[in-house]
Amino acid sequence: MTQSAIDISLLVCTRNRSASLSLLLASITDALSAAPSLTIDIVIVDNGSTDDTASIVEQWRAKQATNVTLLHEPRAGLARARNRALAAAGGAIIAMTDDDCRLHRDYFTALAACFAGLREPVVIGGRILPGDPADLPITVKTEDHPMVAPARGFPGGFVMGANLAFTADVLTRVGDFDERFGAGAPFVAAEDTDFLFRALGAGIPVLYDPRFTVAHHHGRRAVTEETALLAGYGFGDGALYAKHLFRDRRVLPILLRDLASLAKDRRAPVTIHRGIRHFYRFRLRHTWRGMVAYAAARQRR
Repeated sequence: MTQSAIDISLLVCTRNRSASLSLLLASITDALSAAPSLTIDIVIVDNGSTDDTASIVEQWRAKQATNVTLLHEPRAGLARARNRALAAAGGAIIAMTDDDCRLHRDYFTALAACFAGLREPVVIGGRILPGDPADLPITVKTEDHPMVAPARGFPGGFVMGANLAFTADVLTRVGDFDERFGAGAPFVAAEDTDFLFRALGAGIPVLYDPRFTVAHHHGRRAVTEETALLAGYGFGDGALYAKHLFRDRRVLPILLRDLASLAKDRRAPVTIHRGIRHFYRFRLRHTWRGMVAYAAARQRR
């Protein structure tokens, strides 16, 4: 693992969520107090907010003993904001969470324990628990046991950007986030999946470790919100497939597995998404939309 005077850099990208952000910042303060032996810096990117985000961060920063960097990226896009944060991160371990999450008190000590003894580049995703029982059970990762992503598999949903960390040397092998993907960008999702897919392709292990945990207060409670979110995930994944299709041999088998999964709509239908009757058909339809959109975008270049 790359040596650094800073043990952990935590990156937070935010846009017009000052109320939720305040709760995240309070949880960061609590987690910092529980990790006095670690050197931690916080990098916050305000991605063009028009609310009181900047003043809230400034007030919070003034009370912290650790170094807090506030950056401004006026161009919308989560991947763009994350790249801005990455350029300022100096930690041996780079971690990220979302502005609607809250860290568990032992987050930093548990995160350091997960990376202790590792000498090679590695990506590790942590546990994401539901923050509010009234929210739909989506964008969470609740498994209580460690897992390893298959080297030739598709990492979508295996771990998530809401609780993701990696050694700093991963960036030299994988590069930045693709700014065409993710919230606020043309392909709306999959910026973290694309990063993970490239990491696996570079021979970097992608692991899941439930020891470092956040609670996700995403606020989605309507079935229509869930359906729109899953459509966006499929669209982003399709664009990712198209991006890598002709240069990575892993993509075609993944596509063929997606096609074969259509039979599951009869044999083993997914019933947890109330707004989607045939889940695998739904996902394939939006994946195809994403592939077509990516191809069209390339034609316009």
